[in-house]
Amino acid sequence: MSKRIKYSAEEKYQIIKAYEDGLGSLAEIASLYQIGNQTIVDWRYLYEKYGIEGLRESKVFKHYSKELKEKAVGDLLSGGYSKRQIIHKYEISSISVLNKWINRHNGHRELMATGKGMSRSMTEGRSTSWKERIEIVQYCVALNNDYQKTVETYHVSYSQIYQWVRKYEQGGEEALKDGRGKKKAQEELTNDDKIKLTMKKLEAENMRLRAENAFLKKLEELERGRL
Repeated sequence: MSKRIKYSAEEKYQIIKAYEDGLGSLAEIASLYQIGNQTIVDWRYLYEKYGIEGLRESKVFKHYSKELKEKAVGDLLSGGYSKRQIIHKYEISSISVLNKWINRHNGHRELMATGKGMSRSMTEGRSTSWKERIEIVQYCVALNNDYQKTVETYHVSYSQIYQWVRKYEQGGEEALKDGRGKKKAQEELTNDDKIKLTMKKLEAENMRLRAENAFLKKLEELERGRL
């Protein structure tokens, strides 16, 4: 049996981007990196929920109460949910974590609360203006999508930042407007804001190209190894 390859959070992100950018099918990319199709799906889920930090091996920021563990195990024993449905329902980091709880339960050992807990800013967002969202996205992109640093600086949630960055990369500043209801006063961007936005957009494109180049480099390395 081949040894399991461990990828860093940044490498996982590059693999996700390779799939999202259409560099190959899910099966092709999974085969290239010697991982399962579902692994990429799981990584995308974690990235969308927690940003780059969700892709790191360390799970010290996760907290699971005794009650949550008991409910998760109970759902599995009821037969009404699959393991994957349960980890998504309760935002459990992986199936292996759930398996540990199941083994503990089956061994008649008590399930105990673990972890120090996720910070409130990681899970709860706050209201922001259009201009502030642009500023936050520009800051995040300039730091190569460092969601952890952006959360700490602007006190918004991972999910908010992730969605804003995605919208920004796809549709620019207009995509960051809040379409819910009408505003009392229309927000406007200054010329300086527009110049900064253009620069950040170029930086985002450069990041995408770096991810694509990393994918192609990995492909070349594997092809050379087969010769």
